Amino acid sequence: MPTESGSCSTARQAKQKRKSHSLSIRRTNSSEQERTGLPREMLEGQDSKLPSSVRSTLLELFGQIEREFENLYIENLELRREIDTLNERLAGEGQTIDGAELSKGQLKTKASHSTSQLSQKLKTTYKASTSKIVSSFKTTTSRAICQLVKEYIGHRDGIWDVSVARTQPVVLGTASADHTALLWSIETGKCLVKYAGHVGSVNSIKFHPSEQLALTASGDQTAHIWRYVVQLPTPQPVADTSQQMSGEDEMECSDKDEADIDGDVPSDCPAARVPLASLKSHQGVVIAADWLVGGKQVVTASWDRTANLYDVETSELVHSLTGHDQELTHCCTHPTQRLVVTSSRDTTFRLWDFRDPSIHSVNVFQGHTDTVTSAVFTVGDNVVSGSDDRTVKVWDLKNMRSPIATIRTDSAINRINVCVGQKIIALPHDNRQVRLFDMSGVRLARLPRSSRQGHRRMVCCSAWSEDHPICNLFTCGFDRQAIGWNINIPALLQEK
Repeated sequence: MPTESGSCSTARQAKQKRKSHSLSIRRTNSSEQERTGLPREMLEGQDSKLPSSVRSTLLELFGQIEREFENLYIENLELRREIDTLNERLAGEGQTIDGAELSKGQLKTKASHSTSQLSQKLKTTYKASTSKIVSSFKTTTSRAICQLVKEYIGHRDGIWDVSVARTQPVVLGTASADHTALLWSIETGKCLVKYAGHVGSVNSIKFHPSEQLALTASGDQTAHIWRYVVQLPTPQPVADTSQQMSGEDEMECSDKDEADIDGDVPSDCPAARVPLASLKSHQGVVIAADWLVGGKQVVTASWDRTANLYDVETSELVHSLTGHDQELTHCCTHPTQRLVVTSSRDTTFRLWDFRDPSIHSVNVFQGHTDTVTSAVFTVGDNVVSGSDDRTVKVWDLKNMRSPIATIRTDSAINRINVCVGQKIIALPHDNRQVRLFDMSGVRLARLPRSSRQGHRRMVCCSAWSEDHPICNLFTCGFDRQAIGWNINIPALLQEK
């Protein structure tokens, strides 16, 4: 009994000592804040070439850093005192427990275990705090470089694909599960044309390289070629949405599914229902379609495990490309050569060469461990592939054995797109994020997303429009909206 009362008295003294020391630490740090406050006020009063909004953001971030490290410092001291107290108590208990002495090895093991637990707690706290600080910097940088410009709202179901016309007038095209494809004014966000010729989900849309023709692929087992005529409305001033949210809003946005965007196509939007040509050779869903260079032929990819090559003028089947073991997920054509790449759920993608009319060679690329959701050409002899295995790989067509770069992410990748001129890859994810990487695998930025802007559900596709003065990147998702972004590419590459 005397031993227990002595132990309790020692514990109370240690507790009071910790409490008084903790209060003295807080008072000390408070006085330090008062001392450091004067230079900051002097700093705010100094002349600077930085814009006032940037300076205020920097000062706010530096203040957050100071507060975070102050808390870490206090907690670090408290944890170290707990370690010392624990070691003293274990040393005292080592003299006699149940009438037997603890060996030095047992005492060392017990103390080491307790110290290890406290050290791990300290590391976890430090990591969480510093991660929040780093996220603040990344958020501010992303908002300055990647700005949301326009939202395109009107579909009644998720949007699978987005594409930009390659001829004047430059319009945006979207393909939706609501059985329609819509053409939009990029500047105003107004719907210009509604194509309603399909009786199934419209899974992709691509524009002719030189004429006002659109190619759509559908779940009704067909692909349609249809002509459009649009008159662009007068552009309105674009509101700056980059200042409408704080970094905290973006970082703390809930990961739960949010409500879809409600919208409908205006009744005065012209509608088209009759295609110029209907391509009908597939026995399953047509998941994607694209124009070959020159626009005289198109290729389609289907869930029937084949890709078909058609003549545009006659609508006749020219070649049926077989070899994939499972459903196809995407197809893409080279911008300057007669090359086609098809991707599949069989974890591979295949390169089809039609440059020699007498020889149609095929090369199989293996390297992914799950569905290859898309594979696209870049400038030169490179192909970029994305997969449900959460990786993106960059390949050299001259060396198919292994990729020259691999990007590892935290979510499945959907239909990727490459800014050919600047070699920037846009990755749309299942987790609603869109990230930008260079061809060597270096992450450049993440598009801002919060409870008030950005996609609310899975992002299905991305498309670059390098020469457009307002929006040079577009994304679409299963939240029924497409978004136009302005990416400051020189600043993005400078940050790199």
